[in-house]
Amino acid sequence: MATKIIRILPRSIGRRSPTIVRHLSTGSAVFQEKEAQPFSSDGHDIVYGPYHLQMQDSLKKIIDKDINPYVDEWEAQRKFPAHRVFKVLGDSGFLGITKPKAYGGLELDYSYSAAMAEALGHINCGGIPMAVGVQTDMATPALAKFGSDYLKREFLAPSISGDLVACIGVSETGAGSDVANIQTKASRKGDDLIINGGKMWITNGTQADWMCCLVNTSEGKPHVNKSLVCLPMNLPGITVAKNIKKIGMWCSDTAQIFFEDVYVPRSHIIGEEGQGFLYQMLQFQEERLFATATCLAPLEKMIAETINYTRERKVFNQPLLNSQIVHFTLAELAAEVELLRSTLYRTIALYVKGQDVTRLASICKLKAGRLVREVSDKCLQFWGGMGYTEDVIVSRLYRDLRLVSIGGGADEVMLSIICKFMNTLPNQRRQ
Repeated sequence: MATKIIRILPRSIGRRSPTIVRHLSTGSAVFQEKEAQPFSSDGHDIVYGPYHLQMQDSLKKIIDKDINPYVDEWEAQRKFPAHRVFKVLGDSGFLGITKPKAYGGLELDYSYSAAMAEALGHINCGGIPMAVGVQTDMATPALAKFGSDYLKREFLAPSISGDLVACIGVSETGAGSDVANIQTKASRKGDDLIINGGKMWITNGTQADWMCCLVNTSEGKPHVNKSLVCLPMNLPGITVAKNIKKIGMWCSDTAQIFFEDVYVPRSHIIGEEGQGFLYQMLQFQEERLFATATCLAPLEKMIAETINYTRERKVFNQPLLNSQIVHFTLAELAAEVELLRSTLYRTIALYVKGQDVTRLASICKLKAGRLVREVSDKCLQFWGGMGYTEDVIVSRLYRDLRLVSIGGGADEVMLSIICKFMNTLPNQRRQ
């Protein structure tokens, strides 16, 4: 590939900064002055500066050239080529934005990852942004923070470069949102772990090269008996049972996976043995912020597309948009999107400062899941019969974004977390 890939490397926090343009065909680098342009709506300057906007602009160009032209084809095939897409993103620096420079990352704060997630929302489906989020914000944060140098070089560095595809193995048939109840076990034999069990709903599962796998490594209490393990997916005893068919997220492969006497070195445990539950809870925060950020552009897109369609669609010799219920509803939805954006940006700003944002991240995830359901449902209604076809983006997003209220912790789990901070759970009140 001889195309130019822009890799953003900040040197200061100034309002204007140079970018490094890396020519992959020659390996040379030159400085280029570039004025940042707003990516979507107002208010970005709360957490985003020129670098964030330049990065988003660069990613949108990749989306327009290397992803969106093929989305319809990948949706029909029920799978997108993860290795190909991830390599393009990895070469551009988008798979290691917050990760250490020593392993190929850019070592930027989380606001840059959020900016990337928001830009990924411009992909014309939900499956690919979700798959990228698994790689960047679900399977690798704990590895980057707590993993050994050996594990980072074996798994993190090639995941950042896009040479390896990762998946996260937490959910099981009997333990989805109830992470403490997972049953997959890893018994000890010398310097090895022997893993038996299975994982369900594994995004990237049929294409992944390795899994960040949560397993029980002891018989202790459920919050201190688990470990995260870097598990190569080509080991004997690993069976990818099937690619699960879903009502949405069609181009994202989702697998059921079984483990039968899978041997992996104990050195593949991330951080301290028995701390896997804690590490996974920490990963969930970035996952939930990422999921919220990827919803913003689709929300705006559905509203904008519906405005355009109802302006052209005539009902009783008048544009449908002229109906007060239509333009008032769209205005109400747009207001809700801005409120979600403001809450997300506040949460990101506090997270970057090092504050615990568990409550706010849960609120963001809860409201994002509910808002995409409301917006997609009301917008689809205004499309009439056309909205019930596969030919329009609103119907695709109606199917895809329904998952936001389920994956990464269902709405009810988010409510339970919020209740814990309010001290309103029955078990808390009895203590």
